Parts: sequence; C-alpha cells; structure tokens
Amino acid sequence: MRRRQFIKKLSLAAVPITLGGIPIRLMAENSLTRMAEQSTNDRVLIILQMHGGNDGLNSIIPVEAYDLYYQWRANIAIPAKNSLRKMIPLDSTLPSQAQVGLHPDMIAMKDLYDRGRMTVVQGVSYKNNNGSHFRGRDISFMGGGFDDYFSSGWVGRYLQQEFEPKVYPDDFPNSEMKDPLAIEMGSDVSLIFHQQGNIPTSISLNNPESFARLVGELEGFVDQGIDPRGKPPTALDNSSYGRELNWILGLEDKSQDYAERLYDVYKAASPTSVTYPERYPFNAPKGSMRNGLTPQLQLIARLLDGGGPGLGVKTKVFLVKMGGFDTHAEQVESYDPTMGQHAALMYHISSAMKAFQDDLKARGLEDRVLTVTTSEFGRRVRANGSYGTDHGTGAPVMIFGKGVQPGVVGVVPDLNKQNVEMQFDYRQVYANLLRDWMLVDEAKINTDIFFKDFINGPKEDGTGNYEPLPLATQVISGVQENFINARFALEDCFPNPATEFTTIKFRTNTTNLVNLTLISNQGSTIKTLLNEERPEGEHLVRAYVGDLPTGVYFYQLKTSFFTQTKKLVVTR
Repeated sequence: MRRRQFIKKLSLAAVPITLGGIPIRLMAENSLTRMAEQSTNDRVLIILQMHGGNDGLNSIIPVEAYDLYYQWRANIAIPAKNSLRKMIPLDSTLPSQAQVGLHPDMIAMKDLYDRGRMTVVQGVSYKNNNGSHFRGRDISFMGGGFDDYFSSGWVGRYLQQEFEPKVYPDDFPNSEMKDPLAIEMGSDVSLIFHQQGNIPTSISLNNPESFARLVGELEGFVDQGIDPRGKPPTALDNSSYGRELNWILGLEDKSQDYAERLYDVYKAASPTSVTYPERYPFNAPKGSMRNGLTPQLQLIARLLDGGGPGLGVKTKVFLVKMGGFDTHAEQVESYDPTMGQHAALMYHISSAMKAFQDDLKARGLEDRVLTVTTSEFGRRVRANGSYGTDHGTGAPVMIFGKGVQPGVVGVVPDLNKQNVEMQFDYRQVYANLLRDWMLVDEAKINTDIFFKDFINGPKEDGTGNYEPLPLATQVISGVQENFINARFALEDCFPNPATEFTTIKFRTNTTNLVNLTLISNQGSTIKTLLNEERPEGEHLVRAYVGDLPTGVYFYQLKTSFFTQTKKLVVTR
C-alpha cells in the first residue's frame, strides 16, 4: 500500500485494531492520551453498552406488583413459582416496595449480589425520553438532556479534566505513559469519548506484528529527496492543510506504538485461570448462542494484568458492547417465556460478569475495577402480540465490582403507567460514580463534565434537590462484609452452656445447600446437624448434645460462599 493511499484510508475511515480476536478502538487523540501518573488513583471504569434497549422488567422483575406485571405481560412473564425455571428472589431484606427478582438465567448475578458485588438502580432515564435508538444513545453518551446537542461526550470531558494536556502527537506515547486512556471494543467511534474539536481515530490491523510490517514497508519510509514523507513540501506545514496532514501522520506513528505496546502487555500476561462461559446452555435463536461479552472481558483483565503489579495498562475507561436487545418480536419462545433471545442475553451478561470478577480477584485487580451498564432506553410495561416488547423509556442500571455500595436503589416501577417512569436521571448515576469511584472533584463534575449539579443541585422539575446516590465506595473497606452479615448470619445458640439440647438459629438470603456441623476443639467434625437445601429466611435447628462429654465445642455454618463458626459449651 502506498503512503498516500494509507493516509487517505486513515483520514476517511477509522477502524480499530484487533487484539486477541477482539476489535478495539484506541482513544489515541489529543485529549484522551495523557500521563496516567498524573491521575490521583488507579481505578478503572468499564461501561457495558446493552445495544438496542434492554427490557428491564424481565431482567429485574417486580415482586409485590407481580400480579400487575403478569396482567400486562402474560405472554412473556417470567413465572414466580410452580416452575422449574422461575424468578430468583433477589433480597428478602429489602422493603416491600423495592422487592425484586431476577430472570432465572441470571443465577450468577444473584451470586454477585449476595457477595456484595452488585447494585441495581431502578428507573434510570432522562426527561422527555423519545425512545429513539440513535438519539437516545447520543444523549446518554454526550451526557446531556433531550434538547442538547453536544459535540463531546461525558467521558471525554472527564478525561480532559482529569489530566493536564500535552502536545499531541509529539509528546506521546512516552516513557511515563505508554497506554491510551480509553479503549473502545468494536468498530464504532462513540460520542462518549469525544472532546470539543477532537475526533477519536485509530488504525485497523489483524495483529501488531503485521501492522509494524505494514507501516515499515510504506513508501514514505523509504522515499528520498523532495518528498521524504510522501507529503507536500514543508513550506505548507503552517497551513491548515499541512497541520491536518501532520496530525494524520502523527496518528500513524502513534498507532504503531500503541499497537506494539498493547500486544507486548497482552503477551506478558498469563491467560486466565477462570472458566468463562462460551455458549448459552439452553434453546435460543442461533445468533444468540455465543457469549460475545466473554472475550471482551477476558481481554480487559489480561491487559490490566500485564504479567504483574504495575505492568498492565493504565487505561482509565473501557467501553464493551453487546447487541440484540431490540426485542420487538420473539423476545421469548412461544412455548416458554423463560427461554429465547432475551434469556440468552441475561445469561451471557450475568455469567460473564461473574467470571470476570473471579478473574480480577485471581489477578489481584478486584479493588480497581467497576462496571456499569447502559442502554439507550427500556421497554414498555405492556408486552406486544409478537412475544416481544416495544421501545420504552426508563430501565434499571446494574453496577458490578468490589467497590459498589451493594443493594437496590429506588423502588419497583408503577406498572399502571405505559412506560417505566424516571426515578433517577442517568447523569445522577454517572456523576455519583465519577465522584465516589473515580474520585473526581465535585465542582469539576458540575461545571466541566455535566454542566449541572446532579448530586446535590435542584431538580429540573422543581420538586426539590437531587440527593447523593449510594452507588460506589471511595474506600473499599468492610462494605461487602457488612452487607453480607446483614443477610447471612449464624446466631448465638440457646441455651449456651447446654446440657441436653441447644437451638441454633441462622439466616440466609438465598436458597442454598446449608451444612451445619458440630466440631471438637481439635477441629474434627463430631456430627452433621444439617446438610440440605434451605430457602431464604430464618431457620432453627434443635441439636442434641446430651451424648457429648463436658467441654468446649464449635458449631459451623457453611453455604456456597458464606462460612461462620461460633462456640458452644456442654456441661453436665
């Protein structure tokens, strides 16, 4: 390929590199490539785009309003009981107006929630949501309202405020910062990363090694004489044409550096030791069987690892994508509402996110990464006659990671309405995550990123002020432990000391195989008091200890992930 052809292709079409089989877009333009060492933290935000408009009501299912949910959705409603595949109750400790369940294929997400690594935010939207794919996506990416038309995105503005600018392309990459600050999976150029006057651009290649060969063989690198770079004479350098062409040529050089850097990091990191899901295990349309989220998350974990502490990429924001959520027809199978395209998507997200969290933990990265979902809108309350749902407005947002404030924020939507009404502006979610997770100064969030106070400022409808949302934690310490202990616990037995019988009380927040044993003070198991599946709630077990010698013993409760032990004294 000639250099002039290369430049022409580069300037007219920006398609991504491919790494580990995944196309990625390197946000290598001026405002997104800054020295990560200037950041006050090493935290990472992953944005999971559910392209097409996710049906939130079949994902996060109302419990107290289930009868109304079934009335409006009889042909697609997830069964609440009397079925092998039924709704999974999320959290029995929540207030009645917040009680929800999960789709039966979201069992892995239930596990994340129980471990304190998931938050649900109900009714996320924006004022005057028009239900348009393209406009809705632009609004959520630009961080504006329904009547705004920003040329920049909220992540681009965040990165601009987070890092002082350097001269591009001359100063980057350098020995202190070798990585792009944002990486987008796929071949799109999303508005979310744009900054005023800057267009994200990257280069397509099958792998960095072939890219290096391609660039090295271009005519401009071996040209001699008047036109050493395959461009007009240097007298035009100060013209607008010359500056544009120099910028493009700089991108060419920079993309090679970034591609080589990412490939080196990728090779240095070991493959995952965690088993990620590859395919949906049940019946679904052919195009829905493969888990497209798995390779994207595997790649991110490996790039952040880099082979050891401090060796991975310092990239701050990743955008990953899943399509297939525009489920106007055949959202479910006619013979079983728990099966079909939407079921497969719910399985893919929940199982891949669970594997990703396990992968991050195994690599020692769990404290650094938070993932938030986004979708351009939700679906309508009422199903249509085609076993599907039509464009709606509000929908739940899910947040994953060790740094979440676990729980459910908001209440079950009013199902007497045609659409899920807005409880929280989507910018409230992002603003609170920027403050509490990415540790951005609140004044910068208000004035430079969202141009309005969505944390404490007055609401647009005049009904009062926004209030801070408990979505993420600034200091990861004890949050999950407190959450778990409020939902899973082994209580003190009574009586204690005991002579013949004692009653042991425990509670669990999910249906679990429960193992309750009596242990000697040497650590050996004396007897099994309980070994069976128990539903969520409080349980009592009466244990006979009259056959035991006087002494100190221990009783231990074990579930799938929770273990607790307490002391029992036996006397005569």
